[in-house]
Amino acid sequence: MEWINLSEETSIETIKKLSSEHPVLIFKHSTRCSISSAALSRLERNWDMEKMSHVKAYYLDLLSYRNISNQIAESFNVHHESPQVLLIKDGECIYHASHMGITFAELAKKC
Repeated sequence: MEWINLSEETSIETIKKLSSEHPVLIFKHSTRCSISSAALSRLERNWDMEKMSHVKAYYLDLLSYRNISNQIAESFNVHHESPQVLLIKDGECIYHASHMGITFAELAKKC
């Protein structure tokens, strides 16, 4: 799985624009949380590049970039959780999940 690091606030507008061409996944990760690490690992192990090659995947270290995490919550009208995935299409969050509810199977259904 190839992650694009999300470290600039201006990236939110870029993601919205990109999402009109491709689904965009945002994974919000807490590097100090074992549940977040487990959810990330499980997602990466199950990721199927053949099925999901059209998805752009962004990774946010929310401890380093809490301001971006807050901006994501506001921009996409979702309650902040950690870990959390958001699937963005046409500038809108069409799916989000947190903790052990983060699964490749559910994301694949939405894409």
